[in-house]
Amino acid sequence: MEKTSPARGRNPRGQGARLREEIVSVTLRLLDELGDDQALSLRAVARELGIAATSVYIHFADRDQLVLATLERFHRDLMRAIDQAEAGAAGPVGKLRARVLLLGEVVNRHPGLYKVLHESTLNQRTAMAFKQDLAERTTTAVQRCMDAGLAPADDAATVSLDLRAAVHGAVSLRINQPDLPWTPLEEQVDRFLVKLVGIPPEAL
Repeated sequence: MEKTSPARGRNPRGQGARLREEIVSVTLRLLDELGDDQALSLRAVARELGIAATSVYIHFADRDQLVLATLERFHRDLMRAIDQAEAGAAGPVGKLRARVLLLGEVVNRHPGLYKVLHESTLNQRTAMAFKQDLAERTTTAVQRCMDAGLAPADDAATVSLDLRAAVHGAVSLRINQPDLPWTPLEEQVDRFLVKLVGIPPEAL
């Protein structure tokens, strides 16, 4: 027999925002398990919370709207964690390296969410402008290395794009082809920083 969550009571007046956040939290977990936004149903989300499906529709008109809100939450949390990792590192190179490595660590813990964020069909149907924040902050981190003379002067935005493309490719392959003979992510990231950003090996 299918296990169902216990029915929950009606939210007191003014607590609809709390239910919305609970819906997003459950969707985060389900998307991470499924790794596919098309496999998610609003009824499944409602069942996990022990509420009627209509209660989900009050906050989200359709699945795409719910998934988009959930990805925004995941990305916001990811950015906060990356910024904290950067703040704890020393020097421009250390901060850039910390940003990239933290991304890999988060993806290792939440591969399903990463796949939905970057590989889902929702990307083709909906503009996810919030993802630009990561691009801009990485460009700033690359520029700091250049300004400090720790990387050759260049177009920081182009170098940042090359770096992000390499990291995203590496992360995606590690998720989808885990049996390849991978070296530790730290070693791969250091090679990217040397070859793509131009940071001297001794500066790492």
